[in-house]
Amino acid sequence: MIRNFKWLVLASLTLAACSDDDSASTVDEPITAGSADLSKYVALGDSFAAGYSDNALFKKGQENSYPNIIASQFALAGGGSFAQPLMVDNVGGFSMGGVQISAFPTRLYFNGTGPANVPGVSGTVFGTTVAGPFNNFGVPGAKSFHLGAAGYGTLNPYFGRFASSATASPFSDALAQNPTFFTLWIGGNDVLAYATSGGTGTNQTGNFNPATYGGNDITDPTVFDNVYNSMIDGLTANGAKGAVGNLPYVNTLPFFTTVPYNPVPLDATTATTLNTQLLGPLKQILTALGEGDRINLVAAGSTNPLLIVDQNLTNYSAQITGALMLGGVPGPQATLMGNLYGQARHAKKSADGTFRDFILLPTRNIIGTTQAGVPAPFNTVGVTYPLQDAAVLTNAEAGEVRVATDAYNITIEGAASAHGLALFDSKATLNQLLNGGIRFGNYHMTTSYVTGGAFSLDGIHPSARGYALIANRFLEAINATYGSNFKGADLGDYQIQYPVLLP
Repeated sequence: MIRNFKWLVLASLTLAACSDDDSASTVDEPITAGSADLSKYVALGDSFAAGYSDNALFKKGQENSYPNIIASQFALAGGGSFAQPLMVDNVGGFSMGGVQISAFPTRLYFNGTGPANVPGVSGTVFGTTVAGPFNNFGVPGAKSFHLGAAGYGTLNPYFGRFASSATASPFSDALAQNPTFFTLWIGGNDVLAYATSGGTGTNQTGNFNPATYGGNDITDPTVFDNVYNSMIDGLTANGAKGAVGNLPYVNTLPFFTTVPYNPVPLDATTATTLNTQLLGPLKQILTALGEGDRINLVAAGSTNPLLIVDQNLTNYSAQITGALMLGGVPGPQATLMGNLYGQARHAKKSADGTFRDFILLPTRNIIGTTQAGVPAPFNTVGVTYPLQDAAVLTNAEAGEVRVATDAYNITIEGAASAHGLALFDSKATLNQLLNGGIRFGNYHMTTSYVTGGAFSLDGIHPSARGYALIANRFLEAINATYGSNFKGADLGDYQIQYPVLLP
C-alpha cells in the first residue's frame, strides 16, 4: 500500500536555535550620509516594503520592514523621522463585525509540526483609515502599474486605509512628501500571482493595456518599462537620490522549492500493481504516439515522481480511450482514463537543473489524498490522479516567469544607471541564499523552509531577519554609490520566526 505522506507537513522539522553572542562590529568612525540628503526618505514598493510576513500584515512585521530598518540607520547620519501606517495589533489581516475576513487571515506561526493561524480576531477593521503623512508606501499586492493608479485605495484595502484621498495613488502620495531620498523595489507581483497560481493566468506580453489584465497575469515588459521609468523620472525630478532593487526569479522562493518533484513513497506490491495495471499500458500507448517519456514506471521506495497535468502537452485523451477499448477495457473506464491522462506526465527535474517542475507549497496538503468523485484506483492525488494545473508551476510556465523577470531587470538596471541610483542586487542575494546560504558570525541563513531563517512561513515573504538582510544589502549599495558608511543592522538582533503571542 501507499505509505504515509504526512511527512510533507514538515512535522519532523525543528526550529533553528538562535545564539546571542553575535554582535555588530564596533563603529570607530562617525556615520555619514556621503552625498545623499536623507532628511526626507520615502519607500515605494509592494508587500516586501510594507513588511508583510507569515501571510499577513501586522504591526511587528511592519516595524521590522526593510524600509524602517534602513530609516533607523539613516537616523544615525541625520535622517529624518519615518512614519508607517501601522496595523492596530499583531494578529494580522482585517476583521469586520468582530469576525476575521477569510480573504485576510491572521498571521501564521509554527505550532511544532507545521504552520497554523494565530488564534483571535484582528483589531484592524476593514474599511477604517489612518491619517498621515507617511513615509512608507509599500502596498501588499501592488503591481508596477498599480503604484500610479489614481483611486487604487478603492481596490486595495491596504492602501485604502492610509491613502490621502479617494483619488490618490501610492506614487502621488509619495511624491507629495517631496522626498530627498527614496527606495523603489517593485515588479515581483507582476509575475508572482501567475507563478503562485500554477500558471493559471495569461502571459500578457504584447498587450499594452493593463486595464484588461486578470489578477494572475504576467505584466507586459513594455508596460513595466513605461511605468517604471515614469516613476523614476518623477522621483528624481527635484534632484532626489535613491536606491532601487532588481528582481529575483520568484520560482526560487521556498514556496516553490520546498516540496520535491518526487516524494511518492511506494511499497513493492503497490509499485508492481501500478506498473502492470496502469502505468505500463499508458506508457505503451504513449510510446506508440511518440510520447513514451511522459510516463515513468515506478519502483519500491520513496522517490517516485508525482503525476501532473501539463496543459502544454498535446491532448491524447481520444487516442488513449480508443486504444484501451481495443484492448478490452470497458468503455466507461477507458473514457475516464483517457480524460485523466490525456495531458498527464510525471514531474521532472534534470540533473543540471535546466528542466524543473515546481510543486507549490500548499500542494503538500493534498498529495496522497483521494479525489472526490473519482473511483479507485484512479483517485490517489499525485499518484494515479494527476495534480491539476493550479498545483504545479511547470518548467514551461517557470520559463515565462524568468523571461519576463529578465526584461523587468533590464529596465530597472538601465534606470539605475541613467540616474546614478544605487542598485540592490536582490537576484544575486537570493542566489546566495539558495546555493549554500549566507553566513554571518555564528548564524547561517538559507532559503530552507522553516529552518533557513531568511523566509517566513508563507514561503514567499522574508522573516524579520530576512528583512534585516535586505536592508543591509540596500545600505551596502547606498554606501558604494553615495560614499556613505552605514554599518548596517546586526542580523542577530532579528528573529527568524514570530511566536504565537506577540505584545
